[in-house]
Amino acid sequence: MTTAVCKQRIEYGDFQTPNVLARAVCARLTAAGIFPDAIIEPTCGIGSFLFAAAQEFPNVQNLFGFEINATYLDTLRNHINAQSISPRIHLQQADFFATNWKTIFTQIPGRLLVIGNPPWVTNAGQSVIGGNNLPEKSNFLGQNGFDAISGKANFDISEWMFLEILHQLRGRNADVAMLVKTSTARRVLVYAERRQDTIYDAFLVGIDTKKHFGVAVDACLLVIRINPAETFCGNYTIYDNFEAKLGKKISHRHGITIADLDAFERGSFLFGNSPQKWRSGIKHDASPIMELTRTKIGYKNGIDEIVQLEETYLYPLFKGSDIANDREWRDKFVLVTQCNVGEPTEIIQERAPLTWAYLHSHANRFDLRSSTIYTNKPRFSIFGVGDYTFRPWRIAICSLYKSLRFRLIPPINDRPVMFDDTVYYLSFDTKNEATETLKYLQSQSATDFLSSLIFWDEKRPIKTSILNTLDWSNLAHSMSIQNITKQLELI
Repeated sequence: MTTAVCKQRIEYGDFQTPNVLARAVCARLTAAGIFPDAIIEPTCGIGSFLFAAAQEFPNVQNLFGFEINATYLDTLRNHINAQSISPRIHLQQADFFATNWKTIFTQIPGRLLVIGNPPWVTNAGQSVIGGNNLPEKSNFLGQNGFDAISGKANFDISEWMFLEILHQLRGRNADVAMLVKTSTARRVLVYAERRQDTIYDAFLVGIDTKKHFGVAVDACLLVIRINPAETFCGNYTIYDNFEAKLGKKISHRHGITIADLDAFERGSFLFGNSPQKWRSGIKHDASPIMELTRTKIGYKNGIDEIVQLEETYLYPLFKGSDIANDREWRDKFVLVTQCNVGEPTEIIQERAPLTWAYLHSHANRFDLRSSTIYTNKPRFSIFGVGDYTFRPWRIAICSLYKSLRFRLIPPINDRPVMFDDTVYYLSFDTKNEATETLKYLQSQSATDFLSSLIFWDEKRPIKTSILNTLDWSNLAHSMSIQNITKQLELI
């Protein structure tokens, strides 16, 4: 596959749906009682869904296919001309992001089924390859502050497309059925509940992506049924595969998705706000320069330079894998150039001239950092720092690993330990505070409650939005009552 073809495949999410999967999807829709009057595929490619739908829904007289790729449309037209269904299928070249879907939907009478397989690529992924197959840039999920301009603002293109379709279908009866990543499906449903979309039913059906697409991605068929008289309550069902008759009920409470409703309700007394906000480790996007290992002859950076630095701005470092695997500290350090976000960095020149010279020798690496969080910030800026950063004791957990393993981290050589941005942590002034809190976090009640909110299939299953819902002060109160009760039983 040439570089140009590979780029196009990524940019346009070019993973054509196999005929057998398209037929299975349509059969699952009829089994669910979905019988449309008209069908639209907004990104039809070479037409797998159009042909499968034409066969599965023989009474539907109008199927509309839209596609940006002219070559695919030519291939599809040739195929259609050889079929008896050709008068039923109408094709149009169109860019999804430049199309007025509201107008198109309004012009088609009856109950509408929107079906398809939109691109499985993120807006950040598009940026990496210089792709333009994107919606107009906007903070469409309404992220606040730092989240809006950092990683949390990253989204799947299919996520934007699905939500746009739901928005433009408001006010009519319709169904939407699309293949998306499972994490994307959950986000779509969370956002649909948040904006009170007119949904009366929704379900997910797992698909074997290795079998059908040759990729190891957790993906599903997401089906959403729309009724103008309804408001989405946030409940939906997950089926493991197309053969499954029984599914797992998923629900929303308080604006969050619950993976295990029974466990959540048992621990509902813990739901609230964490007494201390969970923080992310330091973000600098320059690990080859900022992270160093101490050797006998100096500090070695990620590009194998041995440099001499003052200790003023060097702090012990634990990476996410160190936390998750209970590793001991390995003489790793990170340069912490600021105490607070936005603080001037020129003072480093006076306090630590060797460090300042070292940073300046690699200034181009900092200047080329692509994230907008560094725009109009002092040179050598970092994020994830504040007064909480310099308290000596920590409780840390790695967000990437699939287990709730909290770890107590003491200061090293009288310096607080720093983490990379895959780690979430709490910080404390005293060991007693930290150990007492760790006891609550490691309790069975806390584990069960947090687990009820975590979907372990996600790339970063442990999130601050989940950790911050655990009010361990309620757990402290509960455990105190239990201790008192046990003491009374002994009298």
